[in-house]
Amino acid sequence: MPELKRLHAGHAPAVLAFELANRAYFAASVPDRGDDFFDRFTERYDALLAEQEAGICVFHVLVAEDGSVLGRFNLYDLEDGTAGLGYRVAQHVAGRGVATATVLELCRLAASRHGLRTLRAATAHENAASQRVLTKAGFVPIGPAGPNDLGGKQGTWYQRDLLLQP
Repeated sequence: MPELKRLHAGHAPAVLAFELANRAYFAASVPDRGDDFFDRFTERYDALLAEQEAGICVFHVLVAEDGSVLGRFNLYDLEDGTAGLGYRVAQHVAGRGVATATVLELCRLAASRHGLRTLRAATAHENAASQRVLTKAGFVPIGPAGPNDLGGKQGTWYQRDLLLQP
C-alpha cells in the first residue's frame, strides 16, 4: 500500500526521479518547472525543507512499497488556520483515485495534526482531472483564479472547510 509521508532529506533522489519521469505529463496541465528547477534541484529541495522546518509549509510524498514517489501533496502558506493545497501524481497512477484518496487523507491530517480549518486550491479551467479530485474531496468552487495564481492560466479557486466535513 502506498503511504503518505512527510517530506525529508532522504526522499530527494526519489522526488527528483518522480519529477523527471513525469515532467512532460505535468507540463500538459500545469506550467513546466523549467530547466533551472532541475539544474538547481538540491538547492531548491533544501529550501523546501527549511520552509517546512520554519512551519510555513508542510510537504508530503506518497511513497510506493518500492520507495518510488507516486505523488506530492503539499500544504503551503499556513497562516491563521488556513493553507493552500497543491498536489501532483505520477502519470501511471492517474485516474485511479490515488489523488482523491490522498487529498482526503491530507485533509484529515491538516485538521488533526496541523490545526487547520480551511484549505484552498486553484486549478486551471483545462485541468478537468484536478477539478474532479477537488470536488470528490469536498472542495467547492469559490471564485476565479487568475494568471498570477496559475502560471499564466485562468481557472477556479476551490475551498474546503475542514470543520464542517469529515
